[in-house]
Amino acid sequence: MNTPRAQTGPRPQHLLATVLGEYLDSSDALLPAAALVAVLGEFGISPGSARAALARLVRRGLVASRGSGRSTTYHVRPDVIAHHRAVMHAFLSFGAVPRTWDGQWLVVSYSLPESGQSHRHAVRKALGEHGFARLYDSVWISPAPDPATVRDVVRELLADVAGARWSVMRARFDDDPAAQGPQGAYDLEALGDAYRAFVAEHAPLRADVRAGRVTPARALVARATVMDAWRTFADTDPDLPEHLLPPSWPRADARETFLEVHTALGPLAQERLVELMAPFWPEAASWVTHFVAPDDPLAPPRGGRADAPLPQR
Repeated sequence: MNTPRAQTGPRPQHLLATVLGEYLDSSDALLPAAALVAVLGEFGISPGSARAALARLVRRGLVASRGSGRSTTYHVRPDVIAHHRAVMHAFLSFGAVPRTWDGQWLVVSYSLPESGQSHRHAVRKALGEHGFARLYDSVWISPAPDPATVRDVVRELLADVAGARWSVMRARFDDDPAAQGPQGAYDLEALGDAYRAFVAEHAPLRADVRAGRVTPARALVARATVMDAWRTFADTDPDLPEHLLPPSWPRADARETFLEVHTALGPLAQERLVELMAPFWPEAASWVTHFVAPDDPLAPPRGGRADAPLPQR
């Protein structure tokens, strides 16, 4: 199982997408490139790299441009805003309630010819990205309930491969006290260590938040950093049923740390964003906002401008 890994440095595209997703809620907000360059500069991104990141987001269809030359402005498309909101909801609600589970596992089993090494690698990579763990050489499992997505993924990868065979099925395993059953496919020790490291790493920031020692400039960078670390857990933690987890599982402590810091830093980060953008975008204060986790984990994120309708998901 893949466990969270430390980032080696700022990633301009990712940072820009994160800022746009967490602090804007309207496709009517038209931003000049200079405002976005100024924001990424706060993270140590050079102007050239910031503009290249913006251009790549435009090519990927995440950001749209309007006008030309020096009058060009940029905005996030409505469908992308709705997607950002859904993704943010998933990250903020992750770990809030135990998984509802019927005791059955989703199992993918496949067989490939000896010449299919590249396809084998592609299948393993795709299954890992969709939350599966390798139980045996060509048997992968997940506690996820819906087989539709993984069925489409495997079919797309293997349908044209001569001699390939595969099955997607639901299965129930007999209890195995020696941990040779499905939970043995997961490196829960490493994941637990990663959660504990997250709590320890952010303990000084949490203390500074409680003491009111965080400036708006620090808040913007720290909030993005803590969200980036937490979303890695949301992407990699298989969210196993509680009875399969080791005693004193540390995810709840990590979630509590994340929510306290992320929520408290929201207004300060918003303040810093407006400060950075306003010299290039005088309307910034009217458009920049922030979102936090709701009290009800099933509800959408709280926040946004008072006059902004929620995008339809």
